[in-house]
Amino acid sequence: MGNTRGAAAFAVWYLRAVAFVNFLSAVWVSLGQDVRRHNQADFFTPYLLTAGFASGVFTAFLAVTMRRRKRAAWILNLGLSGAFLALFALAMAFPEIRRHPQNWVSLALTAAFVGALLAGRREFYAKGDRSNPRLAAAVGVGGLLGASLLAALLVTVTNRASGPSTFLDRWRYGTLRLVSVAADDGRVAGIVTPTWVDVAVNVLSTALVLAVLYAAFRSRRAVDPLTDDDEKRLRELLDRHGERDSLGYFALRREKSVCWSPTGKAAVAYRVVGGVSLASGDPLGDPEAWPGAIGPWLAEARAHGWIPAVMGASEEAGTVYARHGLDALELGDEAIVEVAEFTLEGRAMRTVRQAYNRVRRAGYTVCVRRHEDVSADEMAYLLRRADDWRDGAAERGFSMALGRLGDPQDGRCVLLECHDADGELRALLSFVPWGPHGLSLDLMRRDRDCDNGLMEFMVIELLLRARDEREAITQVSLNFAVFRSVFERGARLGAGPVLRLWRSLLSFFSRWWQIESLYRANAKYRPIWEPRFLLFEKSADLPRIGIASARAEGFLP
Repeated sequence: MGNTRGAAAFAVWYLRAVAFVNFLSAVWVSLGQDVRRHNQADFFTPYLLTAGFASGVFTAFLAVTMRRRKRAAWILNLGLSGAFLALFALAMAFPEIRRHPQNWVSLALTAAFVGALLAGRREFYAKGDRSNPRLAAAVGVGGLLGASLLAALLVTVTNRASGPSTFLDRWRYGTLRLVSVAADDGRVAGIVTPTWVDVAVNVLSTALVLAVLYAAFRSRRAVDPLTDDDEKRLRELLDRHGERDSLGYFALRREKSVCWSPTGKAAVAYRVVGGVSLASGDPLGDPEAWPGAIGPWLAEARAHGWIPAVMGASEEAGTVYARHGLDALELGDEAIVEVAEFTLEGRAMRTVRQAYNRVRRAGYTVCVRRHEDVSADEMAYLLRRADDWRDGAAERGFSMALGRLGDPQDGRCVLLECHDADGELRALLSFVPWGPHGLSLDLMRRDRDCDNGLMEFMVIELLLRARDEREAITQVSLNFAVFRSVFERGARLGAGPVLRLWRSLLSFFSRWWQIESLYRANAKYRPIWEPRFLLFEKSADLPRIGIASARAEGFLP
């Protein structure tokens, strides 16, 4: 096993090194000239080592796909390098080729790369989508036709030659430039273009090659969404173990897939976004059965070349995931209010109490009821208002949002409606069940033209009434505060320069994202802060995980 991993690592690092030299030779003129001089006439360079940006991009892309253990990338590299090695070995039969020491070094490096591919073949197991070959062919044919026509148009507009030329000539010239900037000008008479046109057309060809490669090696996207049977079994797990995790109910988002333990006593719900298998919260079910669900989830991710990651795991779940090779990064804290401990009395709650009383004196009232107690016509009206008040066209949320409102299956969710003194609906809150005696915030919507403080007024009304409900609510989970501890510790006396700098950066980005404001909005309820963690395999994957998380939450398209 160690030998195969070492061989696979050598193949990946070989491609990385070659890509680095190719990029460097593209910007370092003298180095590029040396590489090209040693790759012509009787000289040969190792596999894929050529001077140029396009070759660097191609090699770097192969290095990335090989690092992700893509089987298709292994097959392509073996085919290309094997054919190159065979031709190289045949050329070494000629004395004029054999007499150059450089060629022996190039032959040895190419042979070592081919040998590493063969020795490490079992490490390249990640499957691609079955439609990839057809998609790559379509992108290649359509892209080549479109790019060549665009190149011909650009040549037509910028042609400075005095002699005549046909559109077919200009199309042929543009196609040659797609292949190489150094195409022979004498092959096409009557065409003279600026240098920037030749470079632009060649860059267009690089983009086309990348598009074809991406289509050929992309990870499988479509996975089986939750079936009716899956949802039924997940709800049964929530009935038995739902009080363990406030985020458990959000596993019922229907664009997610699910991996079950062999016993069916635990499950991991996840969604694949940009090649990242993204789970959220803790596994559902009996903690003793969690490893039985985590194992299949990780195995499926590796089989398809997905990067496994978990958003918002608790410390207990993070410990179990760590035993399966995942590392942890504290992402922030979840605000949990114990209903029995909440009060508006005392000096510390003076500002909150005054804001609450101000909204109440303005005539606002709150209606609290379960979704199942709302008629179909009323729910349709509430849905229209919620859509009107939504910030942006897309529904945001993934790890702490259900992504739907008013579904008949979610009858136990709790709805808060806030009306003004004239009886007009002004704001909505929706909470999902957290076990038999808890609620977790799902959706917040309000009329932008109404008075400030409605959301706080509604939350406080819920907390004050919770103990008097038919089924007493003992705890309520509110918003998640990203990097909450940074804001708290960074403001204390004696905070170090690194912590203060980190706090300043987060405060700066809070102008565009609600980072500090969410922390302060939650802190006014004096909650219990429960840390939540981001789990990952490799630190190098964090940028991709961050982008996938932002896409899943709706912050990126």
